[in-house]
Amino acid sequence: MDNQHAREKNDITVSFDSEELILVDHNDNEIGHSSKDECHSGDGLLHRAFSLFIFNPIGELLLQQRSAQKRLWPLYWSNTCCSHPRRGETVEQAVSRRLHEELGLASDLHFLYKFIYQANYEDKGAEHEYCWVYTGKSADTVRPNTNEVAGWRFVRPDSLDRELADRSPDFTPWLKMEWKRLRNDFKDRVAAL
Repeated sequence: MDNQHAREKNDITVSFDSEELILVDHNDNEIGHSSKDECHSGDGLLHRAFSLFIFNPIGELLLQQRSAQKRLWPLYWSNTCCSHPRRGETVEQAVSRRLHEELGLASDLHFLYKFIYQANYEDKGAEHEYCWVYTGKSADTVRPNTNEVAGWRFVRPDSLDRELADRSPDFTPWLKMEWKRLRNDFKDRVAAL
């Protein structure tokens, strides 16, 4: 595949305000569906989501800078990939789909844990998610979708610890919560990837 075709393929629109997300209760039971736009309005509706942390073969984490087009936390640095399963889609299907759509990568997925969080972004809306957290490893070439990703870089875990301490406002709230838990509770499982 030539570079122009690869660029065109990886610059397609993959996220829509009208896509139906999965509403859940506080036990992660599916209770209905609502548009992505409605899920992120006001203080947010509790919906199923995921976060993925992909490491390269030398143990560096792939971070992405969110697109300037994002309604919530545009141009903030975040974990490798985060999004939502759509109506009728399992979380694992969504994680694989979105990793390929945003970054052109494939990886085996390793589920770690689930948690609920809520975070408001200025007056533009909020995330209120029942988030499933995964890790994985990939040696694939990163091919970012510029509709979703403004920038990307690999970072050593200890360097990210320092960046989060020194420049916390540059990072998404979910990355900060999840990275702390990965470092405190799942360090051995991440190291074993």
